[in-house]
Amino acid sequence: MKVVTAKEMRTIDSKTIEEYGIPSSVLMERAGLAVTSRIKEIFSPRKVIVFAGSGNNGGDGLVIARNLYNEGWDIRVFLTNMPEKLKGDALSQYRIISKLGLKISLINEFFTLHSAFLTHDTLIVDALLGTGLSMNVTGLLAEVIKLLNKSNAQIVSVDIPSGISSDTGQIMGEAVEADYTVTFGLPKRGHLLYPGARYSGKLLIEDIGFPKELLRSEMLNVELLMKDDISPLIPLRPRYSHKGNYGHVLILAGSRGKTGAALMVAKACLRSGAGLVTLGVPESLSEIFQSCVTEEMTLILPDKGDGTLSQKALKVILNFLSDRATILAIGPGIGVSSDTKRIVETLIKTSTIPMVIDADGINSLKDGGNILLKSRSPVILTPHPGEMARLLQGQDKDRKSLGIQDIEKDRINTAISFSKETGVYLVLKGVPTIIADPNGKAYVNSTGNPGMASAGTGDVLTGMISGFLSQGLLPVHACILGVYMHGLAGDIVASEKGQHSLIATDIIDRIPFAFKSLSHA
Repeated sequence: MKVVTAKEMRTIDSKTIEEYGIPSSVLMERAGLAVTSRIKEIFSPRKVIVFAGSGNNGGDGLVIARNLYNEGWDIRVFLTNMPEKLKGDALSQYRIISKLGLKISLINEFFTLHSAFLTHDTLIVDALLGTGLSMNVTGLLAEVIKLLNKSNAQIVSVDIPSGISSDTGQIMGEAVEADYTVTFGLPKRGHLLYPGARYSGKLLIEDIGFPKELLRSEMLNVELLMKDDISPLIPLRPRYSHKGNYGHVLILAGSRGKTGAALMVAKACLRSGAGLVTLGVPESLSEIFQSCVTEEMTLILPDKGDGTLSQKALKVILNFLSDRATILAIGPGIGVSSDTKRIVETLIKTSTIPMVIDADGINSLKDGGNILLKSRSPVILTPHPGEMARLLQGQDKDRKSLGIQDIEKDRINTAISFSKETGVYLVLKGVPTIIADPNGKAYVNSTGNPGMASAGTGDVLTGMISGFLSQGLLPVHACILGVYMHGLAGDIVASEKGQHSLIATDIIDRIPFAFKSLSHA
């Protein structure tokens, strides 16, 4: 399912009206009826207060008020503007409801009456601002929103909670904290990005008649990953096949005190279907690894005597890549030193097989993303926001002050721009995880839960993506399948054990169940 910005949604709306000839009044009526239907489905008849702005969002609210009133519900409407300042379809809707006997007041009157209205059995319909918000909410509207949020009333927002940016999910001054949001046609970025996702409550997406060609346009470059999109990506397993058909992954991971990272990458890789997995391990830790591995093989590499790789390991690694490996995964737990930096950057410039770089592998890129322009094969990076900030700081001196909060404020555009600039496939981990490809497309993940905020879950993801790459998936498809299944396996664990007790190895154990769940889609 496509995800849109406010501008993209306005384009869909205008083309529907101008090119397909569907009147704007029809779209408004359908939008209002869609919200009305959802309200009747969720709530029993009760007192409803509709807050209506002066634009199309307010017009939708007036349609809702009219239809619920005709159903016998107790309706009160508060307008943000004098009726004579309403325009277009919103004005037409006001003229209709003013003839029906509904009680309509200006919003400033709400302050003297709110204590009588905002009870636990009151329903608020937020039709104040909609998706076109371009400046912070202040003054009277901000005070109204504060009162609504402090009340015990349940809130249904029309299209998007008032005060939330449609494009970034950021709070613009003050924002309504909705229990439900009913949006039209397609989800907006602000519904999926935090804090907008939390403020939206339960998101309901309604078809109000936009032509499907517009909703599926290739001009829309962001998609929400859904189960039906994922199942076809699962690699086939022909009956006449052997382990060599499913790739050989070399994993460079682990150091003294961080051997578990390497083992989790390897297990997740095998659980995801890789045919062969070899762990490249520091020589001084080889006995530890030998006592832990079962299905995995080991490649003993020169180290510095402290349990971290020496740059002397490069010759052995390059020979192995040339002779045997089809995929390289590097980074989890290897540490950051002048030697690891030399290893990572040399492999980027010389390796001819696809690479997945995570954790310390990312932190070893001393000049940020610039070295990635020299890669000879597809590269997948899987940073969390802190690693993403360091990458951008190293790439461009003008970004030296960039921090985690800057990344979080614009996750989608950050991922898209970096991927386009460097030519890598980027998996920006977080809530939600964003996948971006060099062609300017991005994908928003819909699985996962807070229990996955636990040590080692990123190592598991690296293994899963590497395992799918090894089975011949395109890099973007390996990222999509890996991210979605990683979250799905985490959701399965949370349903069984709860979120608090979830650990990374639980996710590995539930990868088979995630496969089974998707195969039944």
